[in-house]
Amino acid sequence: MSTSSATMPDALDASAPGPDRRRLALRPGTWITWGVLAFFLLNLAGVITTVLLDSFGTRWFDSWLPGGWTGHWYSDAWREFSLGRVLGVTLEVTLLVVAISLALGVPAAYALARRDFPGKRALTLLFVLPILVPPIAYGIPLATMLYKVHLAGTLTGVVLANLVPSIPFVVFTMTPFIEQIDPRIEAAARVCGAGTPTVLGRILGPLLVPGMLAAGILVLVRTFGMFELTFLTSGPSSQTLVVTLFSAVNSAGIRSTQSIDAMAVIYTGSMAVLLLIALRFVNPTQLVARSAD
Repeated sequence: MSTSSATMPDALDASAPGPDRRRLALRPGTWITWGVLAFFLLNLAGVITTVLLDSFGTRWFDSWLPGGWTGHWYSDAWREFSLGRVLGVTLEVTLLVVAISLALGVPAAYALARRDFPGKRALTLLFVLPILVPPIAYGIPLATMLYKVHLAGTLTGVVLANLVPSIPFVVFTMTPFIEQIDPRIEAAARVCGAGTPTVLGRILGPLLVPGMLAAGILVLVRTFGMFELTFLTSGPSSQTLVVTLFSAVNSAGIRSTQSIDAMAVIYTGSMAVLLLIALRFVNPTQLVARSAD
């Protein structure tokens, strides 16, 4: 009797689901989430692989792989779409936007972090709007205004349009970096006789370099891939790489898909390199944590 009673709990324990099994059974959402993520990544990898293979294939119709391999599509795309000039324009626009955004955004971030003044909340809301609102929503009236002053279609117009979301981006990236610097450091430097240029150049400057580097790299990546504002305000001589790619796909005329795919690979590779550089110097979770603090 005692033996059977002793073995019954063991049998019940063996048949009962363990805590790990119960936890997995009670969380079907976890499996659904991982399944959706795997499906998305599989489709993304398929699209990228297809474009990459087609950019090196001679012809590709009804087989799993191209019928032959060649690299001349890249040289054809370089000549046909003037990619040397386009990449130069893209680099020029990107660097100008980064430099001007830092020059204007860092002082604005310092004022928001250190000063209390009437209308501060309204100004903060004004800065956040270009980040939250889709670019196409304010890009059309912005382009209309630039056309009226004869700046649309020029490099200046493209830079001005891209500054609208880039400056607020720098402000909201730099503000947490400035807030974490103790104001007593500046006060102590002024007590010791340091003027404003000395405080900014020798005290605050070195402390703000990591934040400025982070903001600059993020703005660079954002500007390089910005399509809406650049498309609405650029002209034949001021198109960036992403706009040229869109125009090649949708413009009239017969173009080889392999050349377009080659240009798409160049664009995707450039964006991947920029993102890797950005992730090397910037940790997005740290930015979120600092913003939350």
